[in-house]
Amino acid sequence: MSALESVKNHSSPKRVPPSAKEPLIVSEAEYWKDYYEHPDGSYEWKNGLLEEKPMPDFLSISLYRWFSRLLEEYLTVFPIGQIMILEMGFRLELGKKKVSIRKPDLAVILHSNPVEAKPLDRSFQGVCDLCIEFLSDSTPAEVERDTVHKKEEYAKAGVAEYYILDRLRNHTAFYFLNQQGVYERMESKKPGVIHSGVLDRFAFRLEDFEKQVAFETLIEDPLYQPFLLKSFQQERQQKEKERQSAIL
Repeated sequence: MSALESVKNHSSPKRVPPSAKEPLIVSEAEYWKDYYEHPDGSYEWKNGLLEEKPMPDFLSISLYRWFSRLLEEYLTVFPIGQIMILEMGFRLELGKKKVSIRKPDLAVILHSNPVEAKPLDRSFQGVCDLCIEFLSDSTPAEVERDTVHKKEEYAKAGVAEYYILDRLRNHTAFYFLNQQGVYERMESKKPGVIHSGVLDRFAFRLEDFEKQVAFETLIEDPLYQPFLLKSFQQERQQKEKERQSAIL
């Protein structure tokens, strides 16, 4: 039975989730059955342990909206994949019978991915191509989860790129998977500019992200022109042509 079928076919009531101080040991089957779609919280799973996803603050939510919109703008112009958000998860086989089930804050699945993301699926049966986590830092353990454990897991599973976005800038990092299957830091010719290797022509400035610069003010920037607000750009160009024609 697939993970999705397991979720659909259960009939028993979901159990009360554990407190953060008392991590609960559950089987993978129990996780898919009782916790993957739990109504009272969002949970991930790692080698039998249930892990609760922390609650974001308002700044993280605002930054999430800005970045997810940037990705949507890109994928509208270059429809090479689709976004997986928030409560959707995927299974990571990590070797030596170790398994994790993670729900990235944002992820991208390319249409070239060997596993198809089907419209009615509630989990992805393959490995995402890009995973993005907005750092959780309520406790040192949460920071370690995003910066160490998930980084190791995503690399072992074969996630091609991993971004950690920290609203306080302390742990922001961008990684790509090298030929040895190890994450390396992305480097850029221009400081503070990130160019994706997974998403051709997708790029952004960290400063724009941190300040949540309005998209309308970025469309004159060559970095964003290939994909940002294309219809708005075309409308502006048409108006300028009409203005020039009226002058002549």
